[in-house]
Amino acid sequence: MDQFQHNQPPAHHKMYRKAIIAAIIIFIFIVIGMFTFAFLKKAEINDDLQQQVEDPQSEVKYAAITRVNATHFYEDGVHTLVGEIPMPTPCDLLEAEILVAESYPEQISVDFSVLNNADFCAQVITEQRFKVSATASEEATFSARFMGRTVDLNLIPAGEGESPDDFELFLKG
Repeated sequence: MDQFQHNQPPAHHKMYRKAIIAAIIIFIFIVIGMFTFAFLKKAEINDDLQQQVEDPQSEVKYAAITRVNATHFYEDGVHTLVGEIPMPTPCDLLEAEILVAESYPEQISVDFSVLNNADFCAQVITEQRFKVSATASEEATFSARFMGRTVDLNLIPAGEGESPDDFELFLKG
């Protein structure tokens, strides 16, 4: 019988073997957990990127500009609009184009756009002036778009004795 017990490994070898197997199993679970975490994080980042692509409103430039105030002059069949729009930097140059739809009464649309070629510019709110004119009947209707978005156009009738020539247009160039 003594010989039979010698063929069996000592009890502490069994314990080491169980500890090694347990360590390997724990290691496998840790590796699986890491891959699962990485996969879920990647999926979350892809969802965020997809949401940013689908939601272009999150990066609308000049979003604060929703209304344009303009003084309205009407003389000898010519409508003239003059005004100022506050821009976030002095490097934002305002451009205004007027389009007249052939209808009666005419529909006059003012399209505002911004040109800025500066790599760096101080963030100082700066008034940019505009002056546009169009020939149309006195009953013409007006609308405005700013950088492709429809904005409110608040027309203020010119005061008596005021002229569009009194309005200085500061052009950089």
